[in-house]
Amino acid sequence: MSRRYRRGLLHLAAGIDQAGGCDADVCIELALLAERGGLDFVTLDDSLDRAGPGALEVLCKVAPATRRIGLVPAVGEAHVTSLPARAGVAALDSVSGGRAGWRIDASGEAGDAWDSPQGQPVRVVDATEGHGRILAARCADVALVRAAGPGEAAAVREELRALAAESGRDPDALRVLVSLLIDLGDGEYAAEPGYGGGGPRPTARGPLYRGGPVDLAELVAGWYADGVTDGFHLVPVEPRRDLERVVNGTVALLQHRGLFRTFYPGSTLRDHLGLARL
Repeated sequence: MSRRYRRGLLHLAAGIDQAGGCDADVCIELALLAERGGLDFVTLDDSLDRAGPGALEVLCKVAPATRRIGLVPAVGEAHVTSLPARAGVAALDSVSGGRAGWRIDASGEAGDAWDSPQGQPVRVVDATEGHGRILAARCADVALVRAAGPGEAAAVREELRALAAESGRDPDALRVLVSLLIDLGDGEYAAEPGYGGGGPRPTARGPLYRGGPVDLAELVAGWYADGVTDGFHLVPVEPRRDLERVVNGTVALLQHRGLFRTFYPGSTLRDHLGLARL
């Protein structure tokens, strides 16, 4: 069994990506919904195939409309935008009052000097694959792991903590979140094969949970109680529908059990994650 970095509340984040576009007004709506649920942060991916503004520009528009939710755009070597990556993240961190993070690859490692209300924007890395796992252990604040079962999640978390210790870091400074696609459109069929009662199913896009918000709360609570993860990054298949059901159903149940916050502990993303100011 994997040891949790501390006793306390679990962490929850959500993706707010929309199929075929990146509408700033919809992103604001989804971020406000996630904020109402007390989620740590929302993520927004970028795509060279998608027309319109990139993730950084969109979240810079989301920031003034929100007050507490963390904002994490994807930023990598392939990022093409009017805002250079590092300058864009700094602008997002400034306009949000210290609520920025960034999903990085190797291009995001260089340079630690930031003028930030939280010391340094939170670094988020997809640690599912080998290179990402090494990078996450070395420099990430949050590692995202796609895992279809608790045993797999526990093994990756233990490996990440061991690698972090080998690189001279305190393993307790790394938050490991399981990343799941979620489809909450057929909650009444949760007990049937292929739905929530059977747990996540592997797909080409990663592990997919299908079912209702109650069964999702059971999964989240169970995996966290067993110490296999520090929390979850939930990526809705239908953002408006599924995120609303997460907030009003899953989160409400977790709050009732005392497993998730009912208010934000501070004003920065590092505060939400229980991370020290760097």
